[in-house]
Amino acid sequence: MQRIVIIGTGQGGQQMAASLRQEGFQGEILMLGEEPGLPYQRPPLSKAYMANGNAAALLLKPASFYERSAIVLRDGVRVAAIDRAAREVVTGDGARHPYDHLVIATGARNAPPPIPGLDAPGVVELRNLADAERIRRRLAATRHAVVVGGGFIGLEFAAMARAAGVAVTVVEAAPRLMSRALSPEMADWFLTLHREMGSQVLLDAPVAGVLAGADGRASGVVLADGREVSGDLVLMATGVRPNSELAEAAGLACANGILVDATLATADPAISALGDVATFPGPLGRPVRLESVQAAVDHARHIARRLVGGASAPYAAVPWFWSDQGKAKLQIAGLLTGADRTVVLPQPEAAPVVLLFRDSRLAAVETVNAAGIHMAARRMIGCPLAQLEAHGFDLRAAMKAAA
Repeated sequence: MQRIVIIGTGQGGQQMAASLRQEGFQGEILMLGEEPGLPYQRPPLSKAYMANGNAAALLLKPASFYERSAIVLRDGVRVAAIDRAAREVVTGDGARHPYDHLVIATGARNAPPPIPGLDAPGVVELRNLADAERIRRRLAATRHAVVVGGGFIGLEFAAMARAAGVAVTVVEAAPRLMSRALSPEMADWFLTLHREMGSQVLLDAPVAGVLAGADGRASGVVLADGREVSGDLVLMATGVRPNSELAEAAGLACANGILVDATLATADPAISALGDVATFPGPLGRPVRLESVQAAVDHARHIARRLVGGASAPYAAVPWFWSDQGKAKLQIAGLLTGADRTVVLPQPEAAPVVLLFRDSRLAAVETVNAAGIHMAARRMIGCPLAQLEAHGFDLRAAMKAAA
């Protein structure tokens, strides 16, 4: 294998290139990305960057890293097509880039709801650095922000805006916050937290449209039941959809992302996919697509080992996630998919620790500001229920006993 092309210059794509060199790959590496500039971290955009505006601190590596590592990075380049027969990537300028192996790391994009008024000035979304810069400029003059969507991004922004003295209303269509990611018990804890921060939180409240004032600017939202929520900035944080169109057009199988096998390879042996765009076999045989920086990084490392070392072991990294909302650091180890038992461990003057089990084995653990328990949880996923019961559900004690 002489030449590997990576489509996507996000954190997964950057890790792919770096891991190839770490694994000893000596051939050519070409990274193609539509967004201008060097690869950077996205998670801080809704948190630290909003506070300090330091874009340089977001960079994953300086330009010298790519030069020193002989990684060719072409930013601001749109990939128009994948020619699988010729094993070439075609860019928008008509150039054709041959590959021996192609890694698709195109990530995901925001998925705003199909409602009227989204084009009104004052309606914003947060996905990339340009979005964050735009919001940061407007925030100083914002009196009341309406956050549509009670997921990680929306709640991180809400906490940051409240800390800056901005009034906030969070509007969530589901009956609880972070419903796709959290247990009801932990979701309830965060609902109380955000209300204590001073945010108004409306649940079971789908949005029907964006309101506009006489000047045409956004002035809030109208809910499906007719209620109106006023605000001079409206953040749409209603989830994402995978950027799988290139793969679909190239004839690769896709269903809520690019379908890959347990080694993260597509049906075409010359193409792999990773990160937010990849759907891979998960618990209970169900396909899983993870919207997680850590998953993208782990995917990249796994693919690099396979391409360089020829290993065909299935991808088996324990997924983990985090979200900083004010002073609360939420950490999740594992996946709650199919959980059939929940054990809630109250903590004195702190958030509870929530253990979720599937088929009498530990499937996921949710913690807040409890790094030690989280780290133990990442090592104990899959542990039998009886083994944890024997230690009073003390994960660290069970981990030490198993060592």
